[in-house]
Amino acid sequence: MSAEDLEKYETEMELQLYREYRDVVGLFTYVVETERRFYLTNSVDLQVRGADNGETFFEVTMQDAWVWDMYRPARFVKNVRVVTFKDVNVEELAKSEFELPSDQ
Repeated sequence: MSAEDLEKYETEMELQLYREYRDVVGLFTYVVETERRFYLTNSVDLQVRGADNGETFFEVTMQDAWVWDMYRPARFVKNVRVVTFKDVNVEELAKSEFELPSDQ
């Protein structure tokens, strides 16, 4: 496999991931960003903890999350626990003001 083939493959994987994200984002309430991952979830708990050495770290737990990771074969995860010394960003997604009409 050439470098060009690999780049084309990765570009296609990213496009598929974006399309999946676009399809599922409306199902979730929160976006959670950590140093390593990006999650969509409806349930998030962020706790600030103190280590024995005086440093502060964050413990994030989520249930029924979707993970932005193109190398995962299954992106829906039942339970997630992240422990990190880096920043964690939690945002509530704005719900669309426009509702699609139902097919009746």
